[in-house]
Amino acid sequence: MSTKQENILALNSLSSEATKKSRKRVGRGIGSGTGKTSGRGHKGQKSRSGGNIRAGFEGGQMPLQMRLPKFGFSSRVNNKLKEINLKHLDGIKKISLETLKENKIISKTTNKVKIFGAFDLTSKIEVEGIKVSKGAKKSIEKAGGKVIELNEMKNTLKEEKKEDDK
Repeated sequence: MSTKQENILALNSLSSEATKKSRKRVGRGIGSGTGKTSGRGHKGQKSRSGGNIRAGFEGGQMPLQMRLPKFGFSSRVNNKLKEINLKHLDGIKKISLETLKENKIISKTTNKVKIFGAFDLTSKIEVEGIKVSKGAKKSIEKAGGKVIELNEMKNTLKEEKKEDDK
């Protein structure tokens, strides 16, 4: 006997009568128990076809969602900070938002990144324009790398602009 036939004949694969329950037929005479009004009660909006009221409707009373004050807003820009562990970046020489996107460590839409974690690096790393935790900064500088954070980059760019203007 094959395994398919065994499965069909197994007691645990047989369906019970409860699973074959037929749908309730309504409106088929008083004797059926669900005749005449078909279990909807007498008259009124809810007894009619299509007679549903929308969610939150309170019969003309000011609904709860309108009584409560509005607050906050939804930002169009997703400002969540993406955290990356330093051990995942070991071997990349220069780290910036662009290089992280190229190496598919972060998605193309990610704008804010922070590197964290104290980890003994095997090579020098240069971090540019990304926030770095204290422990990660120590690890990078210990390995001979350097960290140029976003604020420092902005200041150097301003200084360069001033020099160009002169």
